[in-house]
Amino acid sequence: MDAKVRELSYSQAVQEAMAIALESDPRVFLMGEDIGVYGGAFQVTGDLVERFGPERVIDMPISELGGAGVAVGAAVTGMRPIFEFQFSDFATLAMEQIVNQAAKMRFMLGGEVSVPLVMRFPAGSGTGAAAQHSQSLEAWLAHVPGLKVIQPATPHDAKGMLLAALEDPDPVMIFEHKLLYKMKGAVPEGHYTVPIGKADIARPGKDATIVATSIMVHKALEAAAALAGEGIDLEVIDLRTIRPIDRETVIESVKKTSRLLCVYEAVKTLGIGAEISAMIAESEAFDYLDAPIVRLGGADSPIPYNPDLEKAAVPQVPDIIASARALVQGRR
Repeated sequence: MDAKVRELSYSQAVQEAMAIALESDPRVFLMGEDIGVYGGAFQVTGDLVERFGPERVIDMPISELGGAGVAVGAAVTGMRPIFEFQFSDFATLAMEQIVNQAAKMRFMLGGEVSVPLVMRFPAGSGTGAAAQHSQSLEAWLAHVPGLKVIQPATPHDAKGMLLAALEDPDPVMIFEHKLLYKMKGAVPEGHYTVPIGKADIARPGKDATIVATSIMVHKALEAAAALAGEGIDLEVIDLRTIRPIDRETVIESVKKTSRLLCVYEAVKTLGIGAEISAMIAESEAFDYLDAPIVRLGGADSPIPYNPDLEKAAVPQVPDIIASARALVQGRR
């Protein structure tokens, strides 16, 4: 019998995944600032400390570097830590442990150890939290060999990909857009996984491919629905994993549609869209292109505090509509 499907919010789906892991595997524990009694900065851990106790839902001191070091060490010794950063921006304080330790130990020790570590990063703009609390830094970590980097865009994928990450022998970095936490969607009960490294065709189409990540998937789908009324049929790919990238799905889509628009919230320069563009340029799909590849990313600016400027700093639905329309109509 198929698992019962309910409607949960994104944050509820993440919390349910962590509860399933805590219940089923004594090696799993949570670490983070204010994740215990307070329930997490975005209330994602909720009442897990009451259900599983402070020994497994650990409120750590305000030291991202120290906490990350503890998490890496625990993973190396066989535990399965889930480390929550209050904001993804604070990963900058822990880069030594993430980049020089977690990502490299398997390689430097000849495969004799693994680092089964999961880190969760509430990311992105839209909450009025300004420049130091609103960044999208996933491309930083995706640049590092040894790390896997994922961006679930739906409650279904948020639960399934977190459970998949806990089964992975390598460190997995999960970027969760803060504006998605309240979004609801269908989520099966019980344990299931969504494979890391596999994109999802969120909307089939024939006139152009949009490769989007995280919250931009939903904005791209909204734009595609609007343009359908103009006779423009867009294919929307939810990349889901930005390291390793699902090359086959993206390449086959571009070969079908002959046009590519990359949409992502992070700063446009040197972002994931640049990697996707280069990947297509270096593949057989290049010969199928009928127009130059277009990247639509964030402004080369820190995220402003002013709400109007904050919106202007990252792609919005009208921007995607304009870019996709121009691409299909040959004006780009």
